[in-house]
Amino acid sequence: MAWIHLLIASVFEIVFALATNATDGFTRLGPSLLSAAAAAGGIYFLGLALRTLDVGVGYTVWTGIGSVGTVVLGTVLFHESVNGWKILAFVLIIGGVLGLKLSDGGSTGDPQAPAGSEPADRAVVTA
Repeated sequence: MAWIHLLIASVFEIVFALATNATDGFTRLGPSLLSAAAAAGGIYFLGLALRTLDVGVGYTVWTGIGSVGTVVLGTVLFHESVNGWKILAFVLIIGGVLGLKLSDGGSTGDPQAPAGSEPADRAVVTA
């Protein structure tokens, strides 16, 4: 379920970036509200995913999918340019995301926990 939450968070991340581009410096109400709602949704679903996934994997996948999705949709919606370097970067990011997914293997952050199990309690980091 964590990976589904992470994919939902990534969609919110893409909507956030595209809506922020449409806010015209947060001077347009509709896109500004959409941007704020998408940011909140993305962080919420990322938080759900991180209940199970390691933060390094979850956050990197979230930003990777969000980045690639934003560039692809930015190209389609805003007619941004695409060149060989961008395509190579997409391939590398997607390869990294797939590598992290494969390396996760159902990890909960606890090497002693059975694959796919939910952690009973997550450590709290204090300053």
